[in-house]
Amino acid sequence: MKKFHFSISLLLLTPAFLFAQDFKLEDPIPTDPNVKIGKLSNGLTYYIRKNAKPEDKVDLRLVVNAGSIQETDEQQGLAHFMEHMCFNGTKRFPKNELVNYLQSIGVKFGQHLNAYTSFDETVYFLPIPSDDKEKVEKGFQILEDWAFNTTLTPEEIDKERGVVLEEYRLGLGAEKRMMGRFMPKMMYNSLYAKRLPIGQKEILENFTHDKLTSFYKDWYRPNLMAVIVVGDIDVAEMEQKIITHFGNYKNPKKQKERKFYDVPNHKETFVAVESDKEAAFAEVQLLYKDYDAPKKVTTIGDFKEYLAKGLFSTMLNNRLEELQNSPNPPFNFGYTYHGGTWARTKEAFQSFAMVAQDKQLEALKVLVKENERVKLFGFTQGELDRAKAEFLSQIERQYNEREKSESENFVSEYQSNFLEKEPIPSIEWTFDIFKKMLPTISVEDTNGLIAKYLKEDNRVVILTGPEKDGLIKPTEQEVLNSLKVNKSELTAYTETKVSESLLRNPVKEGSVVSKESNTKLGTTTLKLSNGATVVYKKTDFKNDQVMFEAVSFGGSNLFSNDEMDKVSLAMGGLSEAGFSGMSKNDINKFMTGKIARVNPYVSGIYEGLNGSSTPKDLEYLFQMTYAYFTDLNFDKDAFIGFITKQKGFMANLMSQPATYFSNEFYSYLNKENPRFRGFPKEEDFDKADYELAYKKYKERFANAADFNFYFVGNFDEAQLEAFAAKYIASLPSDKNTKESAKDLGYRMLKGSHKKVVNKGKDPKSTVNIMIYGDTKYDAKEAFAFKALGEVLTIKLVEELRENESGVYGVGARGSMSKVPYGSYNFSISFPCGPENAEKLTESALRELNKMVTNGPEQKDLDKFKEASRLEYKESLKDNRYWMAVLKRQYTDGVNPEEVFEFESKLNDLTIRELQDVAKKYLAKDKVIGMLMPEN
Repeated sequence: MKKFHFSISLLLLTPAFLFAQDFKLEDPIPTDPNVKIGKLSNGLTYYIRKNAKPEDKVDLRLVVNAGSIQETDEQQGLAHFMEHMCFNGTKRFPKNELVNYLQSIGVKFGQHLNAYTSFDETVYFLPIPSDDKEKVEKGFQILEDWAFNTTLTPEEIDKERGVVLEEYRLGLGAEKRMMGRFMPKMMYNSLYAKRLPIGQKEILENFTHDKLTSFYKDWYRPNLMAVIVVGDIDVAEMEQKIITHFGNYKNPKKQKERKFYDVPNHKETFVAVESDKEAAFAEVQLLYKDYDAPKKVTTIGDFKEYLAKGLFSTMLNNRLEELQNSPNPPFNFGYTYHGGTWARTKEAFQSFAMVAQDKQLEALKVLVKENERVKLFGFTQGELDRAKAEFLSQIERQYNEREKSESENFVSEYQSNFLEKEPIPSIEWTFDIFKKMLPTISVEDTNGLIAKYLKEDNRVVILTGPEKDGLIKPTEQEVLNSLKVNKSELTAYTETKVSESLLRNPVKEGSVVSKESNTKLGTTTLKLSNGATVVYKKTDFKNDQVMFEAVSFGGSNLFSNDEMDKVSLAMGGLSEAGFSGMSKNDINKFMTGKIARVNPYVSGIYEGLNGSSTPKDLEYLFQMTYAYFTDLNFDKDAFIGFITKQKGFMANLMSQPATYFSNEFYSYLNKENPRFRGFPKEEDFDKADYELAYKKYKERFANAADFNFYFVGNFDEAQLEAFAAKYIASLPSDKNTKESAKDLGYRMLKGSHKKVVNKGKDPKSTVNIMIYGDTKYDAKEAFAFKALGEVLTIKLVEELRENESGVYGVGARGSMSKVPYGSYNFSISFPCGPENAEKLTESALRELNKMVTNGPEQKDLDKFKEASRLEYKESLKDNRYWMAVLKRQYTDGVNPEEVFEFESKLNDLTIRELQDVAKKYLAKDKVIGMLMPEN
């Protein structure tokens, strides 16, 4: 079923009685006729759908309806270990040949090729090109081998232990420690509390090979599997391949029962108050667990209940968001919903809040009060109408994009249908039923839900947060007391008047003074009467998407050091005040059912705005842009609310070893830069100068003539030009002033350096290797330098992960910049065990030096080329990609027509070119940062 993240203009304009209810609540939800669903005689289920976006590509997925919950006590962690082994040797692809082959056809390991293991399932992802029958056939061979023919040699199993243990190590930390303590209460008396998919370290280190083989034989069987095929394919041909590759396998004669484990109910209210010295955030979770297993959504009546639940959550979350945006917010972020827990057999009404470290009880009280307020007084008709408008706008957008939906969206739906029996109706049916059913849902339907949710038993409260001197930990009794509400103190939610417009001041319309078209790029450039430039490209990649960016040189580099010190933390809070005399809550209410957003920013060398909208709501995007230029509110109370939330969010981030390391490392590298602030302290927020920040913002947005405005997407060109003339050409400007990017001259530390930072109690390390400096920018070198990073990543994965079993993930990245000065930066980073940090650093540097001495191997360069070719082909039909291409003409002086030369540049790239840039840049001073534990 479509997963809607719910926000009626159509419904508000049309009386409910005009919708013919040509459905019966007892009727079943129909399955989308565009998907071919079948089951082989051995029980294997399959789903096939033809979908041409992206072109010449097919998403293959193997779903195994078994995960860590099926493990015995001696197998803890082996469901996940089995997932790893599927990439380390099968009948047709011994050892690492599977990854090697897929890389050779452009499929990146980790980015495209991937898998995951959870409590109840294990899922393998394989997107491959579909324009070559041999590649598609190989794809099915891989799926078949994963399912039934993984070799599981003792040598490869023992070799992979190190990699899995490194993944286990990555998960260590405050969150895992606290989870280990609260899970027995949250998942009371359930196996889910004892079967985290990563498993137990001792078992991963010492299990005998037969335990893994046994898990594979027991649970990787046809009647627990689904094969999903969605893409640019022939359905009948794919069905035959499934029959050929999977039809002859049989289930075990004595097969184990696939049990579904419950989470028992309990009369008590369980309270867990957990803290940790390395915890970065304080959080509150409140769960009212259902007594019974979740009801499956199979009929139209069930679907109506599903919609009512969604409307309920949306209305309550809108109230929480209003509180979040208040001058004295009770939490940084809060939301409520009714939905699943980790177990398929248990759902709950759940509230969550991220709060300041000393505000957990206050936030809990607010969550409880808002729940009780709904129970006592219900929602208003206005709230329900806005929630319906949200729902309808989202489903309408999906409907409008029905011919442009990505294959992976369908694959995920079919996976949920197989695993959890979620219905999969067509988007046409869903849109139609939304329009017909939403008017039939009343306030009474949604108000009645909370009485079913709230209860005094089967309840769990979890508080997690930092542990430090002076911070008093709430007691269990204090938590229980916070659940009690004095109902006489509660009043009904009060509606505020919804604004009639995003703008309060009249707009003095300008005009388009010139218009040029570039037929090769498909772009049009407008020069406006106030000197502003508009560049647009109409596309049909998405039916209901318009991307927007506006950019101008200048930014905070034009501020003095003293000004920067006062405004750096304040700039991010300016938009919290809203615009046109409207608060953020006012704006959110007005925008209900409309899809448009704009975000202003001031960065180091630019100021600008970015956003998006649907074609239907494009004018609102223009109006927001006009308002952010001309009528940003000045509201000290809103700014105080922003600072309060920032303090709460930032207060304990430095307790995280990774954050502490990053701050210490970059503070060391920037110790000669007076503008580098490092991680903000509480007193830094107190010094933030709101008035000066507001003044500097107004200066940065005072001259529209110095901006380029870009639009990419599906819009009416005449309409866009009219909006540009009205809302952009009318912006204040000074045609005689043009700013450029300013280089302040500050640089990171020169020379070779090593900085070791000790932080954290877990045996976890991180290594960063950096090579950087100034250079004259050269586009050809920049292309080769980026390729060098990708190619070195392939070698580092082979050496550090596959050969040495020392890391879970490792990557290299090379980039060059032109603005505000020519520079290069090359980095290698990886997490590992402290005992291996020095050895693996030497290994990484050895691989890097091979690039300098010998250059890359041709096979690795070919892998990079093939992956880049496939990515480029997809990018050409992506609005975001084209936005970046067009914008670079302004920011970097790059001719956008060069985009069409990419493949020729790629084909011409040689080993010699990569080696030349390696010699020129990588044989220089290196800076090594190393995080080590405290002990």
